Amino acid sequence: MADTSDTRTPAQIEADIKRRREVLAETLDEIGMRVHPKTIMGDAKAKVASHIDHTLGRAYVGANRVVGDVKGRFVDEDGSPRLERVVPVALVVVGVVGLLALGTRRRKG
Repeated sequence: MADTSDTRTPAQIEADIKRRREVLAETLDEIGMRVHPKTIMGDAKAKVASHIDHTLGRAYVGANRVVGDVKGRFVDEDGSPRLERVVPVALVVVGVVGLLALGTRRRKG
């Protein structure tokens, strides 16, 4: 059987109780800080900001990749435009803008 007799002095017991109260008070203070509305809001804001930063970072990388791909299709390695690709696209853009302008004039007139 285990010996359950306590051989500590009253002063030792009081010191142990005091130490345990201090630890308990620190724990309660920490819990109070964690559940405080300002702390919860701050944590939520930090989480949202982190998510937005991550999402914007991925969007930037994706957009940068698309721009690089498009640039690679219309510009040579030395930086000069590839006219065989630029001219047809420019003609299509001019045609679409012209059609839109004609459509707008017909609706007004």
